[in-house]
Amino acid sequence: MVTRRVDLRSDTVTKPTENMRAAMASAEVDDDVLGYDPTAARLEAEMARIMGKEAALFVPSGTMANLICVLTHCQIRGSEVILGDYSHIHIYENGGISTIGGVHPRTVKNNEDGTMDINLIEEAIRDPSFEICYPTTRLICLENSHAHSGGRCLSVEYTDEVGDLAKKYGLKLHIDGARIFNASVALGVPVDRLVRAADSVTACLSKGLGAPAGTVIAGSKAFISKAKILRKTLGGAMRQVGVICAAALVALGENVGKLESDHKKAKTLAEGLNKIEGLKMNVASVETNIVYFDILEEVGITETELLKKLEAHGIFAMAEGYLFGAGIFDLTCDYDPEVGVFVDPVLVLLLQKAVTGLKAENGGN
Repeated sequence: MVTRRVDLRSDTVTKPTENMRAAMASAEVDDDVLGYDPTAARLEAEMARIMGKEAALFVPSGTMANLICVLTHCQIRGSEVILGDYSHIHIYENGGISTIGGVHPRTVKNNEDGTMDINLIEEAIRDPSFEICYPTTRLICLENSHAHSGGRCLSVEYTDEVGDLAKKYGLKLHIDGARIFNASVALGVPVDRLVRAADSVTACLSKGLGAPAGTVIAGSKAFISKAKILRKTLGGAMRQVGVICAAALVALGENVGKLESDHKKAKTLAEGLNKIEGLKMNVASVETNIVYFDILEEVGITETELLKKLEAHGIFAMAEGYLFGAGIFDLTCDYDPEVGVFVDPVLVLLLQKAVTGLKAENGGN
């Protein structure tokens, strides 16, 4: 009988803390569509300060935030954006920049660390003298940390270099910073410095920070004014949204400092997984709160089989394409009185038992 649950599916499965719930219950609110919600205004001002930008805007989700940013930068249909072939915007956001905005994606190969080679980015920029045939390049998008690369972080030097390239060609730079706080903590670089080169940046509040919902966009005052109109167009403007923003303010105040602990737990798990025969794990790639591993073909078990076996032991994980998501660490570990389950040998032993058991069931050695 399973007596405790370890949920490693995503850092989005957090639950609001008691302090968040109390803040939500007592939040001062007004109509934010009309621009009068004081708690939303306080959150936006704080996020603008943290990101070193003139203004910020709360939106319901990261997908909407990225869509708004791309469409604000690319207001002419047929514009082109350069982005990674394994970027979240390109793979996991329903092709919204094309279906809704008429923006054409031009992908550049993502390296294992989430970067794109600078020379390849430059080569992807269209020659404006042949605009009779080519779409017009207007934007470059980066993602930091880079989810599909296992939460790898883009250095401030790399980001600055891409920013300089964008300026050289008169382009804008957007950073999908869904986990920008994780990147900041891992690199030891303040968020505002990490995104200084960007014309716009997003930051998710409901992943590692543990708030129940929402993402914030930051940029210049002129950019945010345009973004606010698009938010309304896309149905993202809400009335008494301060109820949600209140929880996000608590998250900023209490949970950023806990991200380093999440990263350490992820690294510990990766080191344990690396010792399990039949799994392939690149420990060095674990820089933040995401752990991916491969199931070796010779083991003879499928992702689905392993997921079911793990669930029988109270461990919940998620398949991720050709990779297997062993865990995305989040603040739920800090709310669990038996926090040691995330870092002690028990978890690794259960994983070992699941893999070994399945090999035996399938006739393996």
